[in-house]
Amino acid sequence: MRRSLALVSAAVTSMVALAFLVPLALMVREIARDRALADAERQAASLAPALAISTNRAKIQRAVESTQAGEAGRVAVHLPGRPAIGTSHAHLEDLQSAMVRGRSFSADAPGGYVLLQPVAMDQGRTTVVEVYLPKEDLTRGVQSAWIVLTGVAAALVLGSVVVADRLAARVVGSARTLAKAATVLGAGDLRTRIYPEGPPELQEAGRAFNTMADRVEALLAAERELIADLSHRLRTPLTAMRLNAAALGEEPAAEQTRLAVRRLEDEVDQIIGAARKPKQRAFCDAAEVLRDRMEFWSALAEDQARECTLVGAEQPVAVPIVRGELSAVLDSLLGNVFRHTPEGTAFMVTLYEGVGRVAILVADAGPGITDSDEALRRGASGGGSTGLGLDIARRMAKAVGGDVRIDQSTLGGAQIQIWLPVAGARRL
Repeated sequence: MRRSLALVSAAVTSMVALAFLVPLALMVREIARDRALADAERQAASLAPALAISTNRAKIQRAVESTQAGEAGRVAVHLPGRPAIGTSHAHLEDLQSAMVRGRSFSADAPGGYVLLQPVAMDQGRTTVVEVYLPKEDLTRGVQSAWIVLTGVAAALVLGSVVVADRLAARVVGSARTLAKAATVLGAGDLRTRIYPEGPPELQEAGRAFNTMADRVEALLAAERELIADLSHRLRTPLTAMRLNAAALGEEPAAEQTRLAVRRLEDEVDQIIGAARKPKQRAFCDAAEVLRDRMEFWSALAEDQARECTLVGAEQPVAVPIVRGELSAVLDSLLGNVFRHTPEGTAFMVTLYEGVGRVAILVADAGPGITDSDEALRRGASGGGSTGLGLDIARRMAKAVGGDVRIDQSTLGGAQIQIWLPVAGARRL
């Protein structure tokens, strides 16, 4: 923007300068020409008294040499019927025309111009005084004047560009401050505010930004409190479930129920804790989370005669996701496998680390997903569920610069691909 404004200012100032300086330059040239001709007329007129007193060649010669132009050999006097006194440069036809016309005029001559000034003598005779003007006399001082005018034009253009750049810098600086604050706000820092500055329009935009940021912060705070309150209400039924699970005995099924209740209590505690503090960037080991969740679901898979496989989770792989959030997404995807495929259907979870990206692949040997775009739409479900599982996974991936895709797995069913950036890598 600064460059564009500077170019516009330079173009406008250049046109204005040309509109004034070109006629002024032509005027300077004409003034120089008129000045040279006027000086020639003055020197020609200075010989008129001498010609009126005497026609003696010696006296006229001394009068000619007394002038500045005559001393330089540029004045000649043409007496009727006599040779010219001094050095003549005029053409014969111009001399004859001057004697006949009886008035002064300028004419072309070799290397310049001549001014022919007729002087009336006695007995109706006419003497012509010739003053020779080299071309350089007609343009003396014009070049230096043009250089000065060019310098003035350049100074005007440069000054306008500097002023436009300073004004543009003020506008651009305010716009960049507003854009930077919007980026910081979008990254999750709800405390960012700006001091409105710049033109009135940008100041108004800055005040509107601060108002929006205040409103967003208030709404998110209210939402966090609402989530915390709703989660806290679950404690009462959870307490009852824990007491009932404690009375089930020591059978394996009872122990699994108590484990599920404890895990549900932990999840509720995490939800309450996360809701009551601003969300911060955190990292977790995706391989460790996959091993933990596969160990949890493997017990149910064994009960339903499902073959489950975990591939690629031997080495740590850091991803910019909170552990609890990644666990919830994996539980949602694995829960979909159990919910939407018949018992005995095999599934496989693969962790793949590429250049700057990590892929978590959840594949099954079920019937697959016919419409992947519809499946990713929030609230859409073809199996009678809430339709939020895949959307939650997609939003989690998008929040860190990743993506979610649906493809056909090598097992014959659906394959959910979660692509995430490696911790510390740039967002893709």
